[in-house]
Amino acid sequence: MFIGLFETLRRFEVPVSLRELLDLHAAVEHGMVFADLQAFYHLARTVLIKDERHFDRFDQAFSAWYEGLEDLEAGIEALIPDDWLRREFEKQLSEEEKARIESLGGLESLIETFKRRLEEQHKRHAGGNKWIGTGGTSPFGAYGYNPEGIRIGQDGSRHRRAAKVWDERRFRDYDANRELGTRNIKMALRRLRRFARQGAAEEFDVDATIRATARDAGLLNVQMRPERRNAVKVLLLLDVGGSMDDHIRTCEALFSAARAEFKHLEHFYFHNCPYEGLWRNNARRRHERTPTRDVLNTYGADYQVVIVGDAAMSPYEITHPGGSVEHFNDEAGAVWLSRLTHAFPNLVWLNPMPQRFWEFTHSTQLIRELIDDRMYPMTLGGLEDAMTELAR
Repeated sequence: MFIGLFETLRRFEVPVSLRELLDLHAAVEHGMVFADLQAFYHLARTVLIKDERHFDRFDQAFSAWYEGLEDLEAGIEALIPDDWLRREFEKQLSEEEKARIESLGGLESLIETFKRRLEEQHKRHAGGNKWIGTGGTSPFGAYGYNPEGIRIGQDGSRHRRAAKVWDERRFRDYDANRELGTRNIKMALRRLRRFARQGAAEEFDVDATIRATARDAGLLNVQMRPERRNAVKVLLLLDVGGSMDDHIRTCEALFSAARAEFKHLEHFYFHNCPYEGLWRNNARRRHERTPTRDVLNTYGADYQVVIVGDAAMSPYEITHPGGSVEHFNDEAGAVWLSRLTHAFPNLVWLNPMPQRFWEFTHSTQLIRELIDDRMYPMTLGGLEDAMTELAR
């Protein structure tokens, strides 16, 4: 019954097994959904998908499965039976929207006109004001305009006036190959957690209070304990300026998530490659610099170091003294990177550039060699791999 959906999911590289397909069959046979596309979509996603990072690819595969129906009329009949259309319209539309639909002669007329157009139309149509197609003013189709319409086969709304959205993708930023947002960065950073109870005893300890009260023959003996916190220490080094301006939003999201996740977080900025000086405030970078040697001597080897940069620069910045584009550096960037990797054994580099471009940049290859190939793409999957590397 759902072999086509199963095969489409596998084609979109969504990990799904025959066991999960059989579970979906069983759920449908037991009447968990009936003639309700949205309900079937949610049921299928719940049964078939075990990791939210695959939600977006599931949405794409689900849409492709329906678009691939050979018989449009039979497909539409199967997807939108009369009772489903009426129930969905009544459920989804506000009173104002229902009143607006009356301009086409009412809900019944809209549905009947839609079905009649399906019977008359035998090919794809673009533009115009009658047929089911794209880019026109017909009330049926996609990428067009009509104040009272049914949208078909469009992955987003242009005028936000369709009566029903068929292909809305709600979870596109969960994909492990996509760039990061603050919420899924936090999810990935949780792989780097080592909890400990430190500081003042300010948290109520239920179990210890019960034990102490029992020992005191029922006399209440309240026990407190230090709050349980993530004890991991993180040193975050961020490349700013130049080509990194294209990645400001992603870096801001990473910085925001890291500050929320780690109590012990220190951060510094650099440009292109770390040299003899780092800074905390970009507006005062010329006047308030911290010597990199002080950073090496201040923070211990128990710090996890995360360097963020696109590694795109002249190779001379890495290999030669004086190669920096901003000042004359007495020592090459490679020297300082080697010192960093020696002082902090747990070090990774996050690169916001897509990984497929790394091999075309000589400086990227040089840095990967200097840090023992511990460079990871700034995607959800790449960040999780980087956190796993640091947690070893």
